[in-house]
Amino acid sequence: MTDAELIEAAIAGNEEAFGEVVEPHRRALHAHCYRMLGSLQDAEDAVQETLLKAWRGLKRFEGRSSLRSWLYTIATNVCLRAIERRPSRVLPIDYGRPGDPHEPVLRPLVESPWMEPYPDEQLGLDESLAGPEARYEQRESIELAFIAALQHLPARQRAVLILRDVLGFSGAEVAEALETTPASVYSALQRAHATLDDRRPDRSQQATLHSLDDEQLKRIVQRYVDAWARSDVGAIVGMLTETATLAMPPIPSWYRGRDAIEMVLSRVVFDGTRSWRMLATSANGQLAVGAYELDASGVYAPHGVTVLTLKGDQIDEITHFRTPALLERFGLPARA
Repeated sequence: MTDAELIEAAIAGNEEAFGEVVEPHRRALHAHCYRMLGSLQDAEDAVQETLLKAWRGLKRFEGRSSLRSWLYTIATNVCLRAIERRPSRVLPIDYGRPGDPHEPVLRPLVESPWMEPYPDEQLGLDESLAGPEARYEQRESIELAFIAALQHLPARQRAVLILRDVLGFSGAEVAEALETTPASVYSALQRAHATLDDRRPDRSQQATLHSLDDEQLKRIVQRYVDAWARSDVGAIVGMLTETATLAMPPIPSWYRGRDAIEMVLSRVVFDGTRSWRMLATSANGQLAVGAYELDASGVYAPHGVTVLTLKGDQIDEITHFRTPALLERFGLPARA
């Protein structure tokens, strides 16, 4: 059946036809909701609500726009309502000043405002543009720094920028989706660009990764994995830039500089009572590892997912998302 025939059957009440016609859009809708909300769980909830609203409102779909535009309009407005109900998510670096490595690490926050990492390999993102008018590649627009910068935009500016620059919708399409005028869209887009340009690094991670060959990238990950397995703090610190940062959400404490990171690793992470294993993965279009800690039963159990941000061939940011449940979402095993 063609898409038109599937939509016609779905309007008549055929759930299987509806599932078949929306399934090709599900992954991209998930990435869109993640960009808007900065959270995997929130994105999943938003996609479910989007598809439910689309199913219930299918009889009102008149084909004046494409099914893709219609679904993104619903998803964007679902996300805008979700943002009204809770604050934007952040990384510890945006939450407060760097910590003193001589002082105790702060306890995790119960009400977590933190961003979450994105399992791009699981969800099939590639390096293409979503449309001819898009400004950012799909993988570039999922990078940790890009998502963090988006969260600092007012909700409607965020929606405008994603719809226009990431998904490549026209100004008229964006205006229709947000029930505003093209002039308002371009005004919001200009303001969003100014904020984003101030917060994003000069070079994207995609550009950095493309400057290194596959063997170099494999060596970086392997050195990192091996150093953790050996509890070799010196080797880990030796891979860092001078101004590297270490963050461990939901712990609000974060640290800047080799000396501070070395002290925290030695005092807290490798204190003589803990042992670690790492498994390579990919998150937010970047190098990443799944982290496992030896537990009392002698098993290396899930601890979280670490996203590595490179500067040249050195690590400039270690962001360890200290949430054991993330490993399953990344398709990693229950034990290392």
